This record gives sequence, structure tokens and C-alpha cells, in this order.
Amino acid sequence: MRIVILPDAASVSRRAADVFCQLIKELPDAVLGLATGGTPLGTYNELVRRNRAGEISFAEVTTFNLDEYVGLPSNHEQSYHTFMHQNFFTHIDIDVSRCHLPDGEATDLALECQRYEKLIDDAGGIDLQILGIGSDGHIAFNEPGSSLASRTRVKALTQQTRIDNSRFFHALDDVPRVAITMGVGTILEADHIILLATGASKATAVRDFVEGPVSSMVPASALQLHPQVTVVLDSGAAGQLTRREYYDYVEQIQCELESKSGN
Repeated sequence: MRIVILPDAASVSRRAADVFCQLIKELPDAVLGLATGGTPLGTYNELVRRNRAGEISFAEVTTFNLDEYVGLPSNHEQSYHTFMHQNFFTHIDIDVSRCHLPDGEATDLALECQRYEKLIDDAGGIDLQILGIGSDGHIAFNEPGSSLASRTRVKALTQQTRIDNSRFFHALDDVPRVAITMGVGTILEADHIILLATGASKATAVRDFVEGPVSSMVPASALQLHPQVTVVLDSGAAGQLTRREYYDYVEQIQCELESKSGN
């Protein structure tokens, strides 16, 4: 894993946007894996800004979101369909027919999970997947204990996840108990994964997945098994890393090598 530690959340968002822009310039019809929540929002805002400035185009891009609540109508104010359209899709030059999210209202949820997996496969797989991380180390809605080989499926949410997400709802009882989520195995098939974490509240989860053992109890730790993962942190999220000086040293060398090669 490449560990990039930056001063603040704004710097994290810009760095993530740089990775997306570089890919799309090299591969205009890239397949992007997207996430919801507060952490990637700054990245989406930066990408919107660059799109409006004519620096990047999403006209040929295809997207797949990680997850969606089960039982919320797609037009519900807290559905991930609504989040993505309000915060990203309607502000860029993307063909919304190529923007995919799981259908949390599907009559046959198991069939919907199979359909979603096939859509990703038919698109040629995901070129770049953005992730956040939960305070308990979950990625997407793969809660602690999830199989590291899991595929897109229906997943019951832990009470901690529901509490964490309750800030977006009127009350805890309004937070759905079940979601459709890409599995850990599905996520690991992306060519490149970029995980963003900001704030001291994520520091324990970051330490555990970066420096701890690979374990289903910390689903994000499975990223240690992937050949191309970039972890972008602010100072707060990096606060409990024991090898921070080494990560900074490696990143300095990596930047020097990229500068010499023109990348």
C-alpha cells in the first residue's frame, strides 16, 4: 500500500481528484467505483470544479456505486441514489444512463445482487475504486466478520454503523437495518483502489487496517492483499500510525521517482 499523509481534508480531496483525473485523461471511458458519505464529498466537489473548468470530461465514463440501503425509495432524501445525483452526477457532463447503483427496492434482492455483479463484469471491471472506512474498519457495508471473498450481497448493518449514519436521519429508528453492498472480493477486483480517511475518529481503524493483521474483523485490512492501493490520510486519521516517519520517507522517494520518469 502507498500511504500518503497530508495536512488536512482539503489536501486529501485534491490528491484523490488528481488520481481520478490522471486516469480519465489516460482512459476517457474509464469505469469508476464510487462511494457515498462525508469523506468522498470533497473529492466530488473538486472533480465538479475541474469539470466545469474544462480540465476533465466524464462524457464516456461509467460508474458503479458500492452500496445502497434496502427499502428506501431511490428518491428518498437519504438514499444513495439521491446523494450521488445531488452531489455529483447532475453537476458534471456524465451520461446518467451509465451511472449504476444497486436497487434497494428490488423485489428479488438476491437476483439484484447477481445482476449488479454481471453489470460490473460486462463493463470490463472497475478501473479505479474510491473507498472510505468506517470507525470499525468496514468498507462499503462489509461489516466486521464479513468474508474477505464475499461478493455483492444483502448485508445486515451493525448497530455501530447505524449509529454512525444516524446523523443523516431524523432518528436512529429511521436508519435502515439492511443494505446491498459490493463484497470485499468484488472490491478487490478493481485495478486500483484509493481509500480516503480524515479526522481523528478514523485513526484507530486506519492503524488497524494498515498495520494490523489481515482479518475479517477489520474488513479494510484485506486491502493489504491488493497490488495497487493508495491510502490518502490527513494528519488526524494518521495519528495512531506507528510507522508514520517511514511512510513519509517512502512517499518522498516515490514522488522523486515519478518526477524523474515524467509520471
